[in-house]
Order: sequence, then structure tokens, then C-alpha cells
Amino acid sequence: MENSGGIKASLQGRYASALFDLASESGTVSAVETDLDTLGQAIVESADLAALIRNPQVSREAAAGAIDAVAGVLNLSPLTKNFLGVLAGNRRLAALPEIIRAFSAIAAAQRGEATAEVSSAHALSDDQVEQLRQKLELREGRKIKIKTSVDPELLGGLVVTIGSKRIDSSIRTRLNSLAQAMKG
Repeated sequence: MENSGGIKASLQGRYASALFDLASESGTVSAVETDLDTLGQAIVESADLAALIRNPQVSREAAAGAIDAVAGVLNLSPLTKNFLGVLAGNRRLAALPEIIRAFSAIAAAQRGEATAEVSSAHALSDDQVEQLRQKLELREGRKIKIKTSVDPELLGGLVVTIGSKRIDSSIRTRLNSLAQAMKG
């Protein structure tokens, strides 16, 4: 694992690492990873859920009850539900998005994969994502998992982030560079 030392050094990384170890022991890494992806998407899509995990005024018991109900609705595995209960009990639900990212990074590194976060001005078609994945795999020399997002402010082009590397071919960046060059 290339960057697991850095990941494990953070609080979120320690939680993610502990969950990964438990999932490895029980042979449920892919199930937990799927659960966390589902939960991460739910946090992005639900303003109420995002507010719940970040609200310090919600008691531990209320947070645990609410997150258990969410886990039930999302049909999460028992290990993931128990983990969320621990987070609620320790008042660490606010760190959940970072824990999800850290878990994904640890799991991907274990499989020899890297995750590329791709932002584009418009949604990419499945063919475009597949072509991009193939080119990135040739460049990086390992399996690449792509997570896409849309950022209309880019105007056009792509911004690809793999670990600490960033490839920015957006029109916004090109225009900003041109403006800087013209200022002299």
C-alpha cells in the first residue's frame, strides 16, 4: 500500500484502517466498500443526512438511532451498521465522508488499484469514461477506478486527480493562464 502510512496517520485513516482490518478478517471488504459508497452517495444527495452527521447538538443516542435507521433503509451489512454505531457513540459521524474516502483508498491500494477523480464540464458517456480509464491505466501501469463529477465552471476539458497527481486540461485553467501571461 503506497500511501497507507499517511492515511493511517489521520484520525479518519485509523477508523478506516480498523474497519478494513475487520472486513478483511470476515471476508467482506467488497460488501463494506459497496455499503460505504452507497452511504457516501446518500450523504451527497440528502441535505438532511449531511446536516445530521455534522450537527454537534444531536445527542449520541439520537445520532446512533438515526444512523441505524438510515443503515436499515440503505440495507447496509451488519459490520457497516456496527461501525456506524461506533462512530455515532464516539461523536465521529462528521468524519464519515473522509473515512469513506480513506477506506476506498486502502481497499484500492490492497487490490493494486488507484482511483482517479475526474471532473468535467458536462457528464461523460460510458464510452468516454472507458476510453479515459484505458489511457490512464496505460499511463499509470495499474488498474484505475474512475469516479466522475460534473463541474460546469470548468467550461470544457477535464481535471483528473490520481492520488497527489493532477492533470488539468480544463478551459478555465487555460483561460486563467492566458490572462496571467497577458498581464506580463
